[in-house]
Amino acid sequence: MASLNLKLKKKDYGAEPDKKKLVFAGIRHQLLLLLRRRHRLFPLVSAASGCLLLLLFSFSFPSPPPLIHRNNQVAVEPNPDPTTPFRVPENGGRSDRQLWSSRLSNLYYACSNATNTFQVADQTRQTDRYILIATSGGLNQQRTGIIDSVVAAYILNATLVVPKLDQKSYWKDTSNFEEIFDVDWFISHLSKDVRIIKELPKEEQSRVVGLQSVRVPRKCTPSCYLQRVLPILNKKHVVQLSKFDYRLSNRLDTELQKLRCRVNYHAVRYTESINKMGQLLVHRMRSKAKHFVALHLRFEPDMLAFSGCYYGGGQKEILELGAMRRRWKTLHAANPEKIRRHGRCPLTPEEIGLMLRGLGFGRDVHLYVASGEVYGGEQTLAPLRALFPNLHTKETLTSKKELAPFANFSSRMAALDFIVCDESDAFVTNNNGNMARILAGRRRYLGHKVTIRPNAKKLYKLFTNRHNMTWDDFSSKVRRYQTGFMGEPDEMKPGEGEFHENPASCICRTSEARVKEKAKHVKEDEHDLSEYSDIDNVPIASRTYLDHSEVDEEIFSD
Repeated sequence: MASLNLKLKKKDYGAEPDKKKLVFAGIRHQLLLLLRRRHRLFPLVSAASGCLLLLLFSFSFPSPPPLIHRNNQVAVEPNPDPTTPFRVPENGGRSDRQLWSSRLSNLYYACSNATNTFQVADQTRQTDRYILIATSGGLNQQRTGIIDSVVAAYILNATLVVPKLDQKSYWKDTSNFEEIFDVDWFISHLSKDVRIIKELPKEEQSRVVGLQSVRVPRKCTPSCYLQRVLPILNKKHVVQLSKFDYRLSNRLDTELQKLRCRVNYHAVRYTESINKMGQLLVHRMRSKAKHFVALHLRFEPDMLAFSGCYYGGGQKEILELGAMRRRWKTLHAANPEKIRRHGRCPLTPEEIGLMLRGLGFGRDVHLYVASGEVYGGEQTLAPLRALFPNLHTKETLTSKKELAPFANFSSRMAALDFIVCDESDAFVTNNNGNMARILAGRRRYLGHKVTIRPNAKKLYKLFTNRHNMTWDDFSSKVRRYQTGFMGEPDEMKPGEGEFHENPASCICRTSEARVKEKAKHVKEDEHDLSEYSDIDNVPIASRTYLDHSEVDEEIFSD
């Protein structure tokens, strides 16, 4: 029997022989043999066996090298063949959505003004009862306490003393309220809602001596405050609430929720010096490109230690992060694989870069990275920088002299990042921490600006198996998995998630929006009933996120 003589030259991984031609040539050769000897059974078996062997042979060549090489660099190809194994393109490729705006966002508007049923401060406030607040955690965690302290004072019919910031937290920032926030604006803007003063009157300060702090339960309801705090307030006239973060229920009546929004989105604003520097950073980003992406990259050592995740750093990483983790005595032993499988681990810089490229963001995009010290330093950032070389930070956009008034104060530096992220055209986060949640809610309130929250549970499987698929398959799945995680209206149902993340009570629809949403429901139901839930057209992916992304309420991170 004639033999098939195939001469293959050794080439680089990227240039493989044409497998289809080899297979078809082998099949054709065996069929010719079969036709010549069709009266015998053996050639039939031989032909079938030969075809099978050729098929196996055609797929036995070495696979291309993995995406991540030993030097931790990402292989980026300028013009990849979509039929070849995984290669990351330089450009974003096709995208099924607008990258820089949210669809239907113009059909929704902020609506946090009080109605006629809301009792204003001068009608209800008693001037002989005072609430002192001690916030807790990093800047954005403390912000939640500031917001909710106003509502608590309203519930208790008391005067609020400007909250004290936490100066003993992990960051050891000595800044007080007036050095971070515009205190005069805070007091005046809320004057119709709650009476707020900078400090206790002198005649009341003697009551503070020996005053015992009260810590209300997390997510305390209005009735909880009336039962636990009001009796003490009536007796002593002054009550100090300690460790005040997330101490108010997510579910309040609409008027109280709107008060929350008035505090968060209108009354709490940064000092003139912080705001001026933040706007300078935004201006310098805009001078580089019409649009830019801001990434809140929580990949600091303390964040990774708290998460309990493992990122392949060997014994060194285990020992370093393990020692940090022991600082929080309430944290139980972690199962890193289980945590990652459930989508609770912060994405790595590389994974964030791959997700963005899969969504359609190309190499030319300018990326602002809001971050503290990145664990692993430049080596950890290298894959992200390879995908997005136009990478900027506070430090690269300013001189040391310009940044000097803020550099030694973690809260002020965090405030600068907050401003840039808030003003960005697309905001991305790799976690569900305090800053990410507050910004997600703020961007919803201010027009549903693009806000990308990774669907970490599904993306984990995709990142793990990426070398077994083409780039087109990978990017298609990224876009599908991220449906419901892009900051679009109605991604989350009212009442789901933290209120600071989903201020549904303060966002109203236009009449046109209701008509379009109804038509959209019908069209999408006809298109694919399996992709959507039966309530408010919330994609199933969104429900998955909500079910598996609840963060321990004691989390300190911003």
